[in-house]
Amino acid sequence: MNTNKSLVLIIILFGLMISPALMAQDYKRQYKSAREFFDNKNYGLAMEAFKPLIIYDKDNPFVEHSSFFYALSAYHQKFPAVAKDMLVQIKQLYPNWSQMPEVNYWMAKIYFDQRQYFQAMQMLREYPVLNQQKNVSEMKRHYLKDIEDVEVLRMMWEEHPQDTVVAKLLARAISKQPFLDQDTKLIDSLITKFNFDRAEFEASLKPVNVFKDKYVVSLLFPFLAKTLEPTTSTKVNQSILDLYLGIKMAVDTLKSQGINIDLRSYDTERSTAVTVALLEMEELKSSDLLVGPLFQNQTQLVRDFSINNKINMISPVSSNTEFLGPNPFALLLQPSNETIGIRSAEWIAANVPNKNCMVFYGETVKDTVTTASFLKRAKELELNIVLAEKVSRENSGSIFNKLATPVEYDEFKNPIEFELKVDSIGSVFVASDDPILYTKVISGVDTRGDSVIIVGNESWLNNAAANFATYERLHITMVAPTFTKLSNTNYRNFRNSFIRKHGVTPTENSKIGYEFMWFVGHCLKEYGVYFQEGIKEQSFVPGYLFKGYDFSEGQSNQFVPFIHFKGGEVEFIETPLVSNK
Repeated sequence: MNTNKSLVLIIILFGLMISPALMAQDYKRQYKSAREFFDNKNYGLAMEAFKPLIIYDKDNPFVEHSSFFYALSAYHQKFPAVAKDMLVQIKQLYPNWSQMPEVNYWMAKIYFDQRQYFQAMQMLREYPVLNQQKNVSEMKRHYLKDIEDVEVLRMMWEEHPQDTVVAKLLARAISKQPFLDQDTKLIDSLITKFNFDRAEFEASLKPVNVFKDKYVVSLLFPFLAKTLEPTTSTKVNQSILDLYLGIKMAVDTLKSQGINIDLRSYDTERSTAVTVALLEMEELKSSDLLVGPLFQNQTQLVRDFSINNKINMISPVSSNTEFLGPNPFALLLQPSNETIGIRSAEWIAANVPNKNCMVFYGETVKDTVTTASFLKRAKELELNIVLAEKVSRENSGSIFNKLATPVEYDEFKNPIEFELKVDSIGSVFVASDDPILYTKVISGVDTRGDSVIIVGNESWLNNAAANFATYERLHITMVAPTFTKLSNTNYRNFRNSFIRKHGVTPTENSKIGYEFMWFVGHCLKEYGVYFQEGIKEQSFVPGYLFKGYDFSEGQSNQFVPFIHFKGGEVEFIETPLVSNK
């Protein structure tokens, strides 16, 4: 009996001695089976096989590996949240595990998948050895290439200033920006610091600014030289010749101030074929500035030439943003039609207490574009547009009817109330230069005799039949980017010099030509060939004959002055700022 008891005790003791080894063999067998599932990409079975092995046991040497491959199996099964939770658990429970960089790699990948780029980069930064691996660089390039926002990449680079991948993506993103927005200093520093090949960015990089002793300005105008005759009679293209005379005179003025302009004139003859031939001339590539073209059918040709050769092109007269197109080298000296609409809405919102407004516009594209911008900005400023109507010359009488159809008279048969009640509206915006249209508005508002303010355009001053006393009495306000007071000292000097030289009074186009060349000449002198960089940094640049310019927010002049009659003279109106809502 004692012998049996001893045998049982020996068996129990032997079992206790060998059980850890048996258990270790069992853990090893389970782990090996789970790894086979994983290696064969049977990730669902792998998860089930690894699950019992991820529970901590002092006798289980595979807990860290099992937890890691469980996470990877979950990732491949498209359970990223499960995978991330397991990887986080590994970091918390086994921070000294030798394969922790791999844990961070996969956490970074999950963050990248979820577009949490900054968290992903933080995971990689915890173990610098990761960033030396080729597969990690490829992963960063793969995911970060989708970021197009320069500011996001700039912030990332500031957090990871030694990261070559981030630096290169930032440099590339900057180079893809419009030239006016490119941070030249930053991209140059990145190329230098990381020894990038500048040729990779050269095609889209902003050209290096240049200052010269003499600047080449090439006019692409329809001079129609073959049709000109040596007579004093008005020419078919007199407006173009007047513009040229103003430009030429400004060149002489600039020379006396130490600013040298090599003015070259090319006759486009209003012909696309002739324009193509001119653009094939090698000498045109030496231009620092192209002026024109003045006709829309030639704009695309010159625009392509401008982009391909990185030469600025500018229109001194156009307000059409189609001139700009996708060309970072194009500028409009005048406010665009869109800007005129926007500033007009802002002026009314700031100056007319009654927020009810009517809008009339003509059938031209210019009128339509101006009105669309006006209406959009008016809505933002909470103006109440009670009517917005396109009017043809044939039905222009409808304007008067809408404004001044009487419904009540006084004892002398004078209208005292109208279908549109007195003082029910505060303003009328008129987007048209056609006298047939705007005179109907003026007549209607005059008949009403209330406090309606009309906002129009300085071209209304050119109407020979206009009664300026009525303009003053009705407080008519006009957009006036090219208006110059006759008493302006600069204008008097220009006018007197022009008369002495040419024997005639300068026309409006001569004045525009002079102002244009004077402004551009001083910009070239002050800021170099790519002067748009310099004027962009200025909120306002004073003109010589005109009020001034603002190119801080675009490629067309954003400054729009307003005028009205006061004491029998035209005066500028100081325009208060309007806050954006």
